[in-house]
Amino acid sequence: MATYSHSKISAFEQCPYKYKLHYIDKEKPEIPETIELFMGKRVHETLEKLYTDKKFKKLVSKATLLKFYNDIWEKEYSDDILVVKEELTAENYRKMGKKFIEDYYDNYKPFDQLTILGIETEDRMTLSDGSQWHVRIDKFACDDKGNYYVMDYKTNAGMKDQDEADEDRQLAMYSIWVKDKFKDVKSVKLVWHMLAFNKEVVSERTDEQLEKLQEDVISVIKKIEYAKEFPTNVTKLCDYCGFKNKCPSFKHQLELEIKAEESVKKFKEDDGLKLVDEFSEVKNKLKEFEDKQDALKADLIEFARQKGVNVVYGSNQKASIKEFDKLVFPENEEDYHKLIELLKSRGHWEECSMICYPRIQGKAVRKEFHPDIMEKLRLEKDKRISLSRRRDGEE
Repeated sequence: MATYSHSKISAFEQCPYKYKLHYIDKEKPEIPETIELFMGKRVHETLEKLYTDKKFKKLVSKATLLKFYNDIWEKEYSDDILVVKEELTAENYRKMGKKFIEDYYDNYKPFDQLTILGIETEDRMTLSDGSQWHVRIDKFACDDKGNYYVMDYKTNAGMKDQDEADEDRQLAMYSIWVKDKFKDVKSVKLVWHMLAFNKEVVSERTDEQLEKLQEDVISVIKKIEYAKEFPTNVTKLCDYCGFKNKCPSFKHQLELEIKAEESVKKFKEDDGLKLVDEFSEVKNKLKEFEDKQDALKADLIEFARQKGVNVVYGSNQKASIKEFDKLVFPENEEDYHKLIELLKSRGHWEECSMICYPRIQGKAVRKEFHPDIMEKLRLEKDKRISLSRRRDGEE
């Protein structure tokens, strides 16, 4: 008999065709891992380590835990991970996850409020119709009063309200599993750790509610098992679906988009040569124009001096010539360094000095700064083009 889960029947409720592709045809969704999902996984792994070590009477320090988090982030991160929000970077999300862990650690240390029964607990339970249900609990715990806790970590940017918690199916189904497994149970508390807000949301279900919930779940399972057709269901969620390229509701649209892309000019083998030649020509012309601009500027200044004017008129524009005081630093190296020392000793250096970008860039690339400085900096890939003459024989 097939095993069902909250995510599996949710897929059917959302779109029967998506369910068919994923769970019957075993198609793989074509969708990159998002940075939100990546960050959530790393936070889960870090908290899993915290409680796994605690199980063996080892309390991990916050610094060690954060190092573990940063290490697995660096190890697992790749440029394929999708960052949808253009104003944010992967580093923003890394820092967010770090803050979640710090807040959680400070809030729950020394982590002995409850007896931890399981971390990332997985099991199966049999529903009243014989169907199998997959159980997966982030953190499972109890106290000495017969209260059991089904706990879920959430890194969502939105806060879960009480109504949502009281209607939640996923954790509520796990209540049935707890009551079947543990006969001393007085209550099962469903707890969502909303890490972005450092808050808990707690909900419970009565036996009557759980009985009704199980009936509703079995009803959906029956619909799935008796389904002969799996129609598409077009909603706003389709934009996030990994099967869009296989969906009859969108397949033709995607084909047209591909054709439109193919109609765009493709580079031929010799287009690179043309691009380099044109780039070189433009660069040379820019240099010529810059030189000509400097020469014209000098001529205009001399013309104005000879004529005794400070505005020179052209056909459509006029040029104003204004005299101003321009600072010139000592050319002698010894005098230059003396000036720097005087600025420092007279208390002007901080307000007059500037960061030397090339020097900081070089030290950052070579990782010569202390780690606490490197943490505030970010290296990203960029490209530059430099021209040089071809050597004889280069074809």
